[in-house]
Amino acid sequence: MKVKLENVKPAEIERRSFEIITEELGDTPLIPGTELIVKRCIHTSADFDYAQNLYFSDGAVEKALEALRGGACIVTDTQMAKSGINKKALARFGGEVYCFMSDEDVAQAAREHGTTRATVCMDKAADMGKKLIFAIGNAPTALVRLYELIEEGKLRPELIIGVPVGFVNVVQSKELIMETDVPCIVAKGRKGGSNIAACICNALLYMLDERRGQ
Repeated sequence: MKVKLENVKPAEIERRSFEIITEELGDTPLIPGTELIVKRCIHTSADFDYAQNLYFSDGAVEKALEALRGGACIVTDTQMAKSGINKKALARFGGEVYCFMSDEDVAQAAREHGTTRATVCMDKAADMGKKLIFAIGNAPTALVRLYELIEEGKLRPELIIGVPVGFVNVVQSKELIMETDVPCIVAKGRKGGSNIAACICNALLYMLDERRGQ
């Protein structure tokens, strides 16, 4: 049995991938203004469920773009997500990417308080005094702590990307974020991951670049 391969040049692989995604989505309804984000999540994961399970709060995309344009920084819960975010694109608007998971003071505080590093990282971010977007792809405890900080009036994120993957408290933590009035993009259910968190950040940055070029 011979396998038939498409004759696609390296530079055209991404373009062809998005053509296939668009073809397979067909008439699947997508919220206007969210199409690029949804398609990039599918491109990253090869999982078409993201066409159905991505939740966007009202105006989340436009509010996120405005925040990034104004120099907002991004806080992630994994080094993997940090490494995947296009830092050069973010720097063009004055933003930086932070991940505190490997910081010694975070590890020490987590041991002393019997909590997770991700929880402590959210407290550390809240003390930064900067405009922040949170991209959470791994730790539901990070989302739970963000919810608590918001409820306590100690933090007001510009956007929360809530896409941790897993089984324990993952669904519940995402539901907490969707209950707040903070702009959010959430992958409902168990799916997500650091790659999806980075992907959504990059999709937003690419949208800004496209608008600058128009």
